[in-house]
Amino acid sequence: MTASTSSLPAAARAPRSPWRARLTAWRVPLSILALCLLPWLLPSQALAVNVLIYGLLAVGYNLLFGYTGLLSFGHAAFFGAGAYVTGIAIGQFGLPWFAAMLLGVAFGGALAFLVGLLSIRTRGIYFSMVTLALSQLVYYTALQASSWTGGENGLRGFTVSTINVFGWAIDILDPVKKYYVLMVFAAAALWFVSRVLNSPFGAVIEAVRENETRARACGYDVERTKLLSFTLSGVIGALAGTLFALHLAIVPLDILSIHTSGMVVMMTLLGGAGSFFGPFVGALAFLLMEDVVSLWTSHWQIVVGTVFILFVLFLPKGIWGTALAALAGRGGR
Repeated sequence: MTASTSSLPAAARAPRSPWRARLTAWRVPLSILALCLLPWLLPSQALAVNVLIYGLLAVGYNLLFGYTGLLSFGHAAFFGAGAYVTGIAIGQFGLPWFAAMLLGVAFGGALAFLVGLLSIRTRGIYFSMVTLALSQLVYYTALQASSWTGGENGLRGFTVSTINVFGWAIDILDPVKKYYVLMVFAAAALWFVSRVLNSPFGAVIEAVRENETRARACGYDVERTKLLSFTLSGVIGALAGTLFALHLAIVPLDILSIHTSGMVVMMTLLGGAGSFFGPFVGALAFLLMEDVVSLWTSHWQIVVGTVFILFVLFLPKGIWGTALAALAGRGGR
């Protein structure tokens, strides 16, 4: 990219208030602190682990949708790819857990690059439909490759009960220990996303979101920017998938379904698209509603869907985005 960031659209380089600037500078440690407290604030540690994993998936999706402005319906493919490859590497090839995770992330990133290469030249609803179609292709490939994936029954037969870190054995069958082991990877991903957003590339993807035509006129390679953003988003989604595999020790076929892609869209919008910690808030809200409402009725999706519609209509910034806007308004007075 040859143009300087001074030529970016104004919305992508608008100065932040001192309050927002301080919050941005401390967003990673504050986010990690909030995640550290999560197991002790929720009804169960299992729910905390799910919030951590799905929140991380939404963080990756938010990089593409919230910051780059690309609505994808195919992120279940990268989430599932990371989980399946990790499980296959452990169960069928006997690889150590960390090597299996690296392989899962690499495969998910390569898949994201391929899907992005095929889809980024389309726009709007056409982009969304292409990502959905390619994601469904991955779903049916996993369904047919039953000797590797288990087909309709999902992938089973692999369990990681203990991990060794510098000679220290950690029992990850303990929910609390498992949570904090997985949180290390989530924290590293948050730091990485923060670095991306603070870099010149972060300003460029926001410029593409605000005005793609002007960003191209300023000399930026918009297609390459979209492709890189799509790939990074897929890598983080694949990382969430590897954590999912370690957590459950099974990989159900539904992880690749359109319902998973729709769920991550809802989580991102509920929390606040384009906000750093919003995806975790959205994952928490969605999973809490699922747990509570499903105790009353088996048709909990109707209630959650209604809440989602109300948020889109009346709170488009989501829970966390609305809270930040309210605090910024107070800070400015």
